[in-house]
Amino acid sequence: MVIFFRMTSTISRYTLSLLLSLTIVSSGVRADDNLKLPNLGESSTSLFSAEYEYKLGRTWLSIFRSQVRTVDDPLLFDYLEDLVYRLVTHSELDDRRIDLVLVDNPTINAFAVPGGVIGVHNGLLLYAQTEDELATVLAHEIAHLSQRHFSRRVEFQRRQQPLNLAAMLAGFVLLAAAGGEAGMAALSAAQAAAQDSALRYSRSNEAEADRVGMQTIAAAGMDPHAAPVMFERMLQASRYARGNRIPEFLRSHPLSENRIADTRNRARQYSKPAPSDDLQYQLMRARVINHLSDTPEEAIQKFRSELDGTTRSREASTYGLVLALTDASRTDEAALTLDSIQSKNPDRLEYKLADAEILMARGQPELAATRLAAELKLSPGNHPVTMAYAKALMQNRKAHVAAEVLLEQSKRRDDDPALWYLLAEVQGLSGNIIGLHQARAEYFILNGNLDQAEKQLNYAMKLVGRDHVTAARVNERLRDIADLRARMEI
Repeated sequence: MVIFFRMTSTISRYTLSLLLSLTIVSSGVRADDNLKLPNLGESSTSLFSAEYEYKLGRTWLSIFRSQVRTVDDPLLFDYLEDLVYRLVTHSELDDRRIDLVLVDNPTINAFAVPGGVIGVHNGLLLYAQTEDELATVLAHEIAHLSQRHFSRRVEFQRRQQPLNLAAMLAGFVLLAAAGGEAGMAALSAAQAAAQDSALRYSRSNEAEADRVGMQTIAAAGMDPHAAPVMFERMLQASRYARGNRIPEFLRSHPLSENRIADTRNRARQYSKPAPSDDLQYQLMRARVINHLSDTPEEAIQKFRSELDGTTRSREASTYGLVLALTDASRTDEAALTLDSIQSKNPDRLEYKLADAEILMARGQPELAATRLAAELKLSPGNHPVTMAYAKALMQNRKAHVAAEVLLEQSKRRDDDPALWYLLAEVQGLSGNIIGLHQARAEYFILNGNLDQAEKQLNYAMKLVGRDHVTAARVNERLRDIADLRARMEI
């Protein structure tokens, strides 16, 4: 679990800086020594208010996006977002304003940030063999949010001796992010009694998240018995790790044989549900395997090996082979392979989008756009289809139409950096330079780069002339940036 602490007279700005930096390090990238920190003011109560946490989470998200590489895969993102919301609706979480961030990193990791931000490394899908296994990890993180472990830990730390508080916080941040000897060494600098009680408190949070997360899994109609299976799988992964290559999730969520045994015993209290259709999850795993392969040819070999040997889903392995062949520009093979599964399931969205990708790779964007437009009539506003349609229109030299499509979609998904990035590109191709700068500004705002966002809006302002409506919109966004800058103390 990723945790944050409010600035107080006994918690230095250095401690918060360390906390944010370690969050970035645990996600597989180097921390920026000049990382900007949010200043959201004081919360309204002795604990963080829900609204305060929400603001903190969104500020953190923009900073985080500026420091890590995220995944631009609308189909995978929509699947994970739907799964998270399915779990949230069966959880104890009161504030259900959730934002998902999908990190492009092959390691096992998921995390929760106060205010409703759930982070997932796409590598987690390599280790979770079923949707139920993945759901156990997500439900655990949702439980950290629903039980307000962040606020409760802040209150707990305030009860400790003030002289030891900063050291304790730094130690627990390091323990959460790095684990093992580094964290314990930092903890040893604080008073032994406070160290012991705080460590028990942290372990109790993990045990509570295990218990509450399993309740969420059961309430959602999924398999609670997948939790000990997934925990055992992650523990095995840690045993095969070399040196400091311990899975990030296990650095902040230490597993033991006792904890797995407790989870297994708790799962026995629940009946095992009937097996569910796991195909969609296996298709998403295939997308991740293809994406994380070093080359398309490597991915082709992986999927062919699965099909020649044992695989959890031959259909998903075939789909992965289609994706890899398309990326390798072997479009004839890709089309024939896709037909072998699409002919049996012609309405499956994943296959329709794969067909569109093949057509675009073949230089037939007009046909791809026609088919995607028909799909949008059946499913208006579908985000993966809309993004693919805009790309097909752009490739077919209809950038102005693509811009209209994306502008309309931005009203539904204004928090998607990839949408604004693509919109900026098509605005430029269509000759709408003001629109290009506006779209770039929105992209930079979502990625925490307010200086660049302000520059883009100032470029736009120089071009608006007597267009008072556009000028008013640009000025409004400039004021928004000023407010954000004041909040983040940039």
